[in-house]
Amino acid sequence: MKLYDNVLAPNPRRVRIYLAEKGIEVPTVQVDLFRREQKSDAFKRKNSLGSIPVLELDDGQCIAESVAICRYFEELHPQPALFGGNALERAHVEMWNRRVELGLGVPLAQVWIHGSPITAPLVAAEGAAQVPAAAEFNRAIIARFFRWLDRELDGRACIAGERFSVADITALCMVDFAAALVGIAVDPALANVARWHATVSARPSAQA
Repeated sequence: MKLYDNVLAPNPRRVRIYLAEKGIEVPTVQVDLFRREQKSDAFKRKNSLGSIPVLELDDGQCIAESVAICRYFEELHPQPALFGGNALERAHVEMWNRRVELGLGVPLAQVWIHGSPITAPLVAAEGAAQVPAAAEFNRAIIARFFRWLDRELDGRACIAGERFSVADITALCMVDFAAALVGIAVDPALANVARWHATVSARPSAQA
């Protein structure tokens, strides 16, 4: 088995952190996104959408999408339970993971695509052009999301409750990607988000 990975991208990092929390080692293959290796015919035979991460099993079958890959391993290695330990916990983790993906991940992707000089050549390679107004619009959405999340985290240790879960992994990867490559840092006045971020960043798996 092997994981098609990229050290800079947030979604492959979600899988790496998840595997580190589980103590599972999977060989990785680095995919150069800027050389568009993920768009090659050979790679599209593994994932026709031409995106990473992709987990290739020993029999050649492939699983794409970070959460799908993590769910596969959760079935094989249920402890520690990172998708929740019972029906209610699983529902809360699913709810919060989806909220982070839609509320933070989607607008963040729009800022990255339309507001970064790094992505301009990639957008052009797709026969399109950046729309700076889209980047600015989504920056405002992200700021509102962080303010909302700060209120939600008041008195709560983790994103989906008191137990660390895949929702924390998703949020950590998005927050770090926003700060490192998109130029969007969390307002330090948002004390609850800052506390949560410091706590999850201190976990050994965050270095995966």
